[in-house]
Amino acid sequence: MSGVVIPGRGDQRPRILSAPPRVSSAGADVAELAEIAGLPMDPWQRLVLDEALGQRRDGSWSAFEVGLVVGRQNGKGAILEAVELASLYLFDEELCIHSAHLFDTSLEAFKRILGLIENTPDLERMVRRVSRSHGEEGIEVFRDGALRRLRFRSRTAGGGRGFTCDRLVLDEAMVLTDQAVGSILPTLSAVPDPQVWYTGSSGTKTSTALGRVRARGLKGGDPRLCYLEWSVDPCTQFCPPLCEDHDAQDFTPDPRWSQEEHDRQLSRLYASYPKANPGFGIRIGGVHSPERSIEHIEAERRSMSAEEFGRERLGVGDWPVEGESWRVIDEASWKACVDTASMPDGELSFGVELAPDRKSGCICVAGLNADSLTHVEITSDGEQLLDHRSGDRWIVPRLVELHKRWRPRAVVINRAGQTGALVRSLEDKGITVISPTAREFAQACGSFASAVVPMRGHHPTLVHLDQVPLSTAVAGADKRTVADLWAWDQRLAAVDISPLQAATLAVWGLQQKPARKPVEAGCAWG
Repeated sequence: MSGVVIPGRGDQRPRILSAPPRVSSAGADVAELAEIAGLPMDPWQRLVLDEALGQRRDGSWSAFEVGLVVGRQNGKGAILEAVELASLYLFDEELCIHSAHLFDTSLEAFKRILGLIENTPDLERMVRRVSRSHGEEGIEVFRDGALRRLRFRSRTAGGGRGFTCDRLVLDEAMVLTDQAVGSILPTLSAVPDPQVWYTGSSGTKTSTALGRVRARGLKGGDPRLCYLEWSVDPCTQFCPPLCEDHDAQDFTPDPRWSQEEHDRQLSRLYASYPKANPGFGIRIGGVHSPERSIEHIEAERRSMSAEEFGRERLGVGDWPVEGESWRVIDEASWKACVDTASMPDGELSFGVELAPDRKSGCICVAGLNADSLTHVEITSDGEQLLDHRSGDRWIVPRLVELHKRWRPRAVVINRAGQTGALVRSLEDKGITVISPTAREFAQACGSFASAVVPMRGHHPTLVHLDQVPLSTAVAGADKRTVADLWAWDQRLAAVDISPLQAATLAVWGLQQKPARKPVEAGCAWG
């Protein structure tokens, strides 16, 4: 264990931060009030308050919406308590509603903030009324000649409907439904300067409401959204098993490793923990101790599935993808590259990809046409049945058929993804398979996009037949960061983008060193 590096405290700045411009902030005043109430703020909590409570020149909130995604036990609840105290004792607000998914969670939040107030005489003396009735929990404070109220509701009980509030806190937003948003968001419409907070840990495919907030935060530039997320930078499907371009998410020791390599790999995993957990070494484990935080998180890792651990402790969500199409390649540029008369002439390259659930697969071909432009299409048989079909059992025999007929320059497969399971069967059939590294594939994605949407003053260098599956994939594709590059985001795509993945692989293969002499093209792929 002596060779394993134990990191210090958690990162106090989030990996993802997008905030509107501000001229001032109420964050420092809110942190000071919290400290008076016996709730000192960590640096990362002060940063959240500073960004989320930024103010414009007229004193109104810069952000109408605040999204905060951070793992459990880091101190998110303390931030909400500080903001809710400020709603009662600092801000010119009449009603703040704290909404949680379950009643028990809402009740616990009520008890925590009530305890802070009751243990602070200067705050308690302004309390006019405390309601402890089931489903009616709340605190009323009389300040500056007006009644200030804080109500606690569970969304399962329709909490928030019927109230007009200045501030709405939607905790556990990863399980926030569209129906709940529709029922309680209008409560903000009748006040001059409202603010709504979405807080929680990383989401799943059903986290549509928080997922939309996150998507806008990732895009950046939203004039009324402040979004902060503590998470690791996870691997993509093209990463090899021991990828070091991204943050480690798990640790499986290899008996062939030396002790030095074992310690290095474990240190990489430990280095991920502070990136997703600002409370690492401060709160996690119950004491100010990185060692205790490691001990606690490692116990979680042993008890959870890899997916659950990644979501709950490392901030790796399985987020839904919604919103506008043509997010990477615009529709006009893609349509401008349509040439239904084009066909490849000379060397060919085949790219193969499976959907993440293996329920469908696709084979694409790339080659230069008579105009020396890169032609790409989904292969088809003589009856024009496209090689974008259900299942995966058809792929190997179909590739054997295509390989025998066309003797391609390359057959390209992502060995690290689902399609990698087909490599041995293809090699047993005498087909040589090549695969890009994660970085090479990211470069290939950028090159593919640039071939369709070139720099100003240049012309597109790619043509296609406007086949529906490929065009649909391009329309629905999004991208994710890979180190200093980007790649197609298949894992979080709302549509099957395997045709686009296969096309990108085929184009990349065309640029590699040829394996054998090609045959002439010019007829049906069958």
